[in-house]
Amino acid sequence: MKNFLAKISYDGTGFSGWQTQKEGRTVQQVLENALSQIAKEEIKTTSAGRTDAGVHAVGQYANFHFPIQMTAKQIQLALRANLPNDVLITQVVEVIDDFNARYDAKSRTYRYILTKKLTPFNRRYKSFIPKVKIKTKIVDRCLKNFIGRHDFTSFTKFNPDLNNYYCNILNFEFEETDEDYRFVIQSNRFLHNMVRRIVGTIINISNTDTDANIIEELIAAKTPKNRLITTAPPNGLYLIEVEYPENNLIK
Repeated sequence: MKNFLAKISYDGTGFSGWQTQKEGRTVQQVLENALSQIAKEEIKTTSAGRTDAGVHAVGQYANFHFPIQMTAKQIQLALRANLPNDVLITQVVEVIDDFNARYDAKSRTYRYILTKKLTPFNRRYKSFIPKVKIKTKIVDRCLKNFIGRHDFTSFTKFNPDLNNYYCNILNFEFEETDEDYRFVIQSNRFLHNMVRRIVGTIINISNTDTDANIIEELIAAKTPKNRLITTAPPNGLYLIEVEYPENNLIK
C-alpha cells in the first residue's frame, strides 16, 4: 500500500475537535469514513496535531496508507466528492512508506484572531472578549518572554501520556488591524489548549497592566493555577501550516 499525505482545511464550528471520539462529530472521523468508503475497507489516518472543538484549520495534515491503485490527484478528487462542505482537501501527495504526519513535522503554526467588534457574521470565526484593553507595547513585551524552549506545564492540561511538557516557540508575532488583533505563533510542538491559554494570559496581562515579566514566573511555577492564566475562546484559532523536511519524504 502506498502512503499519502493530505492537506486539509476545515470549519471547526460543527466538530467536536479533530480526534475520533465515542460521541460527537469529529474531522478525523469524517475523513476516515470518506477514505474507507472510497477504498471499500477501513482506513486510519495520522494527523500533525489535534485541534479542539470549534478550532479551525487552513493547513492541517494527515497521512494514510491506501490500498487502491489511485494517483494522489484521483484520491483528492474522490475525497472532495465524499466529504461534507465544511471539510476541504486542498492537496494530496505520495510520501515515503514510513512517513508520519505527527512525528516528522518540524513545526506547527497557529493564528489567533480577536475581533474588536462582534457581529452575526464573524462570531464563528473570530473570538470576542468584551471590555478588554489590548495595549500593543505590553503584548509585544509578553511575546518575547515566550520565545525559546520552555516547560509549558502552566499553559496546558495534565496529560499522563506525555513524557515532558517542553516546547520550543520559534516565532511569535502580533498585529493590530482596523478590525482585529492577530497573534501568529510557531513552535516545534503544541500541548492541549496551549495556544489558547497563552493568548488568554497575554490578554489578561494587558488588560490589568501587569508587568510582562510575570510570564517568566508563570512558566517557572509549572502550574496553571494562577488568576492570570485563562483559556481564550476556540473560535478565533486556526492551524494555518505545518512544516516538514523536504528531503526524502515526498516521492
